[in-house]
Amino acid sequence: MAKNCQICSRGTTSGQQKSHSQIKTKREVKINLQTKTVDGKKLRICTKCIKNFRK
Repeated sequence: MAKNCQICSRGTTSGQQKSHSQIKTKREVKINLQTKTVDGKKLRICTKCIKNFRK
């Protein structure tokens, strides 16, 4: 299953990991997906969208 939010379609982004000697390597920053039931359907939603739904 894809690592994307089913509402805003946000996905993984790229970032950098820095070691103690300041050497940078690329890494993936994954979003926090939660399974929630919205209008009787199970959706994989990011926590940013869940926070906006509560407001």
